Amino acid sequence: MTTVHGKTFRSGNSEAVRLPKEIAFGEGVELVIVRTGDVVTMYPAKGRTKMQELAERLRRLPKPESIEVRDTEELPERPGL
Repeated sequence: MTTVHGKTFRSGNSEAVRLPKEIAFGEGVELVIVRTGDVVTMYPAKGRTKMQELAERLRRLPKPESIEVRDTEELPERPGL
């Protein structure tokens, strides 16, 4: 994983950040940007599959010969929770 540091700046009425070449996506790449608290995640929008497409791909996978059954595990009582 590559880690770099940068600063935000104003670009018109927007806040912007310059991506150093070590982590740049290239010019004109459409990105999906997700913010969770102080963490911002960016990834290219192209190639992103919709949930229906993903479900269809999973349906086309070969079915397993058998399915392992797990042992049931009793959970201890946890007073106060």
